[in-house]
Amino acid sequence: MHVKEATLRGERPLRLHHLAAWRESTLFSPRERACLAWTEVLTQLPAQGVPDELYARVRGQLSEQEIVDLTHAVMAINAWNRANVAFRTTPGILDAAFGLDKAGLA
Repeated sequence: MHVKEATLRGERPLRLHHLAAWRESTLFSPRERACLAWTEVLTQLPAQGVPDELYARVRGQLSEQEIVDLTHAVMAINAWNRANVAFRTTPGILDAAFGLDKAGLA
């Protein structure tokens, strides 16, 4: 779903392919790297919580409101992912309803 949304919004395919290796990729800015690291740590939620170093790095790249907004987006996406797993939702089944079929990635 998110790859289709990004494609429709003009994201370059190579950057989408590099997401799995974002730490090694040179295609992401420091700000984007901070967002990806924040998203990853909130999704995995380690036992020790968010490392102070990561929080400081994110604070250096995003405003307090941007961190709140990103955190809420991560929370919502994680909740929907968990619900979709629980109910065994078939990926892509709602593409037409959301206009994602227009991405041409069926």
